Amino acid sequence: MHEIMKNYRDDARLRSSFNELAKKTFCIDFEDWYQNGYWTDRYNPYSIVIDGKVAANVSVNQTVFAVNGKRKHFVQLGTVMTEESYRNRGLIREIMEEIDRDYGKNADGIYLFANNDVLSFYPKFGFQAARQYEYVRRGDGFIESIFEQVSMNKKQDWDMLESKIRTCCPQSSFEMLDNSQLNMFYVSKYMQENVFYSRELDTYVIAEADHDTLTVDMVISDRKQDLTRIADGFGRAFRQVILGFTPEDTRGFEVREMDQDDRTLHVKGDFSDVEEGKLMFPLLAHA
Repeated sequence: MHEIMKNYRDDARLRSSFNELAKKTFCIDFEDWYQNGYWTDRYNPYSIVIDGKVAANVSVNQTVFAVNGKRKHFVQLGTVMTEESYRNRGLIREIMEEIDRDYGKNADGIYLFANNDVLSFYPKFGFQAARQYEYVRRGDGFIESIFEQVSMNKKQDWDMLESKIRTCCPQSSFEMLDNSQLNMFYVSKYMQENVFYSRELDTYVIAEADHDTLTVDMVISDRKQDLTRIADGFGRAFRQVILGFTPEDTRGFEVREMDQDDRTLHVKGDFSDVEEGKLMFPLLAHA
């Protein structure tokens, strides 16, 4: 006998079992995210529990996006995992059916990002692969850097940045609303060295460098910023800057279909605005 457990983040025993399986499967531990107060009821594991332990899981992340002036309620699925000894028993299908009962008629759509080795798995549940588009600026206009790295190694720093995110001005035409806790999952765990500040622009930026390419994941400011100025302001060391979100003003950027290698978007429901509008789900909105 087994049951599907949900809404259990404050149950220390089940949360610990969930974390054990997440560490074993993905090398991810959600405990510090919980202890720091960023795990809210928007992130809800649906777990099959056998003998008191999490045997399989699909997590639901409830998101709201502003798309061309309209609010869209999407459900993002993630942390799909099964304990090795319980695989091939249909447990994930059982969870997927429960999620569909809970959200299928109450959301505009459900989406997830699939690894290459499971691309044939999710179409069994009604999902289909979808294209995304990214915006790139080449390096002809780059200037000396106007950004400096900001310390992000303690709770006080994270809370300061989260308060900025909560009140910042949207810079994207496809903006995730009221979910700064998901952004802080990245900043507090993996991106403590990736936060920058420009005194000239009074703006924070979360960005990642890879050789001569910079990815700007998020721009945090209390007013609209010229994103070409942001891109150019990281210095001449970069040949191109890629935005990790869709800019409201695309002038100065070239658009190209995104290479989704090992993170292909799969959707179920009405996502016509995403492909037709050449949009992308913000990188820091991935659960």
